Amino acid sequence: MVKLHRTTEGYIIDNLPKQDKKSNHVRNVTHGFFLTLGITIAEPHTILPLMITYFGGGAILIGFFSSLLRGGAVLVQLYAAFHAQAYPKMLPYLRRVMVVRFFSWLSIGVSILVFGEDYPTFTLWCIGIFLFIFSFSAGFGMIYFKEIIAKIFSHKFRGKTMSVRQFVSGFAAIISGALAGYILAVYEAPFSFGILFVASSFIMGFGYLSIGTVIEPIKTKVSQKEKSFKLFLQNAYAILKSDKQLQIQVLTFLFAYSYLFSLPFIIVDANSKLDIDGAVIGMLITAQMVGAMLSNIVWGKLSYKGLNKLISIITISMTIVAIALAFVANNIYVYMVIFFLIGASMDGNRISSGNLILIIAPEEKRPVYSALQNNIVSLGMFFSIFGGILLTFSSYVVLYFFTIVLLCIALYMSFQLKDEKS
Repeated sequence: MVKLHRTTEGYIIDNLPKQDKKSNHVRNVTHGFFLTLGITIAEPHTILPLMITYFGGGAILIGFFSSLLRGGAVLVQLYAAFHAQAYPKMLPYLRRVMVVRFFSWLSIGVSILVFGEDYPTFTLWCIGIFLFIFSFSAGFGMIYFKEIIAKIFSHKFRGKTMSVRQFVSGFAAIISGALAGYILAVYEAPFSFGILFVASSFIMGFGYLSIGTVIEPIKTKVSQKEKSFKLFLQNAYAILKSDKQLQIQVLTFLFAYSYLFSLPFIIVDANSKLDIDGAVIGMLITAQMVGAMLSNIVWGKLSYKGLNKLISIITISMTIVAIALAFVANNIYVYMVIFFLIGASMDGNRISSGNLILIIAPEEKRPVYSALQNNIVSLGMFFSIFGGILLTFSSYVVLYFFTIVLLCIALYMSFQLKDEKS
């Protein structure tokens, strides 16, 4: 029951949802676990290429689907923020997104089971269409989710809950990989692919039910939506142009993505030196996952103390060390250290960038700030393409050196980040 409490400053509404509720923390972590457990079965570097190849898709289609799965959601986030800035509550809209994502993911599995054996080309069309719906709807969901997280958790506790979420998500990824490998080994394709998607859609459904029942307070400071999306883009650009701290933060984390210039080619370089096999690749992947899981314990404690800037400095430094080690790596153990550092830095970077943008953003403009950072920083996802071009016309030494120079720029800029609003 809502009650009014009179104070010297006016009336305050009692019994409104408070921040940092344990029930919301549990729901957030549970959502991360089941979402990762489900979606990892289509990991863009392993299972998805295998599936596309089975149905006759080539390298270009594999690259397109992989990019769609990883980066498609980013393209619509500014449009989502255009609408979301005027919403006092995000949960009703997030629930709609989750329903769309559940049925689109389920439809991929059903399409494979029904058409995969006899109509491979049509099956590829179905996979592409439903993957498009799944990925682009996530662009809306990402904005709604971040706004909810900003409302239900204080900025210090937010780091703790997200680090725990990422820790259990890493554990879920290991379980998911093992289950996917078992199903692919026991059942013949395309039946195995279809079963993976159908089963994982219901697994993700548990996560959707969890986050869909958090207690969200009503937002009192909302912006009036512009008359057109074009006007919104103009205002968003004006915000970016006028907010120096936002500029510094966006450029810092964009340059922090520079490790992607080299990361996909480190394994190729290792293979040319050591002639690695599948077991060694598995060890490197495990090292990366362990690095991500264990480091989240540290990132959570630092973020809880409000030290997100320090997390950024440490994680960027770790990527510099990792790329530097690639210069001299000559055995599997050094490469395991490299991938351990990469795994740890990726999760730390995600926590610090996510928390810092919510800290510097005015309450009424949080969706806009989040969308601006995500859209610009996501350009780093394409650094691997330019890294491949650079490697083609030079060498690994040149590629690694170029990467370290860009990462040093990111490190220099990270010292200008702020843990509190200025």
